[in-house]
Amino acid sequence: MSEISSLPLPFLILSFITILSALYVVTSKNPVHSVLALILTFFSISAHYILLNAQFLAIVNLMVYAGAIMVLFLFVLMLLNLSKESEPIKSNLWGIAASIAAGMVLITLTAAFQKSGIAVMPAPSEGIGLVKNLGRVLMTEYLVPFELSGILFISAMVGAVLLGKRDKNSEELVDLNNKNNA
Repeated sequence: MSEISSLPLPFLILSFITILSALYVVTSKNPVHSVLALILTFFSISAHYILLNAQFLAIVNLMVYAGAIMVLFLFVLMLLNLSKESEPIKSNLWGIAASIAAGMVLITLTAAFQKSGIAVMPAPSEGIGLVKNLGRVLMTEYLVPFELSGILFISAMVGAVLLGKRDKNSEELVDLNNKNNA
């Protein structure tokens, strides 16, 4: 118990908020509430990054995950128009199996952390988490994976544009089918 009391108070508060909001994401019945709780989870994770002196990762996390991806999730949920009638009936066995698996992972992690004796990462040395150091590592050691991920993102954008374009022939066929059915 002395290890927990030696942790900084902001870290403990943020960890509590992160865990509660992540649990609400999984247990919420309403998908919109689940997405909003996921945004809160991403905000608290960004605050953890700031505590670790990784300001760049905090801002990128907010912009990419809390900004772009959560907006995308909300739009998809609004377009799907989910209702109780369209929801498939699920077995309780999945929940029981997930609870057992999560409990086993929790026990394993707890045992691993107790064995190592490390509760929190030690205080970062000077310069860790700064953009200058991140850029140096990305452009030297990880240049090839960095460029490959850029190519992957470009191909994903081209694929999204091609999927989003409508074919005139398919629209004409839909119009002909609608006229024949009427």
